[in-house]
Amino acid sequence: MNRMFSRRQSLKAMSQASVFCGLGGAAQQSVRADAQTASNGLTVGISTLGFGGHTNAALAAELSAAGFNTIQLFLTQTDSAFWKYNSRTDLSGLTPARCKAIAQTYRDAGLAIHSIGVYTNLMHPDDGELNANLAYFDAMMAVGGHMGVHTFITEAGHYYDTQVPSPRVPLEFQDAVWPRMIATARKLDGLAAKHGAKVLFEPYFQSFFASAKRVRLFVEELNSPRLRVLLDPANLLELNDLDEMFLQLAPWIECLHAKDRKYHTGRGVAAGQGDIDYKRFVSLAAKHTPQVPLILEYVGPKDYQDARAHLLAAMRACGIPERCAPTTINQ
Repeated sequence: MNRMFSRRQSLKAMSQASVFCGLGGAAQQSVRADAQTASNGLTVGISTLGFGGHTNAALAAELSAAGFNTIQLFLTQTDSAFWKYNSRTDLSGLTPARCKAIAQTYRDAGLAIHSIGVYTNLMHPDDGELNANLAYFDAMMAVGGHMGVHTFITEAGHYYDTQVPSPRVPLEFQDAVWPRMIATARKLDGLAAKHGAKVLFEPYFQSFFASAKRVRLFVEELNSPRLRVLLDPANLLELNDLDEMFLQLAPWIECLHAKDRKYHTGRGVAAGQGDIDYKRFVSLAAKHTPQVPLILEYVGPKDYQDARAHLLAAMRACGIPERCAPTTINQ
């Protein structure tokens, strides 16, 4: 996930040791050894977001036949259209029985549900709107509980008041917003504790979670085992090197998004269509977060096979096998 806004600030690249492919000879052999030592393979999953024209049953059958064993569920299928980016929806139609039936559809096809996408607006400046969004998050956690899923994904959200001139300092970086976001995250932590859940924050360079360091400082201040990180390297590519992302965030990463992006653009694309060095990406994943799934995102029926092939080719080049069984999820 990601969206708009300019950021004038950039980070100085850190000089750090890293493991990566794309070198020759002994260096590449060392990379492969490190990757294989760190992992018996990586789980490759897929987001259901790009398959809004499918029913859950049709999508489960297709993804299973394509070789997937793990999904990240978005409620965007034709028979479960309950999701809206940066907002909220009425979930009253998702009865406990219906939730269980949706989840069972995927599990009967051999697909584990790693997490559920929420992506509501956590930085809305109006208290009433913010509280309504937190109530929606609470309801999504209840939905996940009925499905047997306890990990939830969100960005900070975006807010633009089109009725007034743009502020000199974007809302995301105004002084009062950091403590407000910390307070909001602590409320989320309380909801997560109630539901036995985790919330993973996803950064994006044109948002409140603008850099790897900023996200690290945020989760360090919160200091909760229930508030962790989803790293999408394409979302930070403009400001951070891959190595810096992992070395800043590895202890908190519990999911990875595998998409792509061209430098100096705001729009994400499918894996293989941008400037991410996928060999370095998968090597760092195998070294630092070997139990974390890589979830293909920004893909749909026309391009998910190509994106998956690109990811698997990078893994093979680095001597990293695909894990055949779903990643064990520690809730």
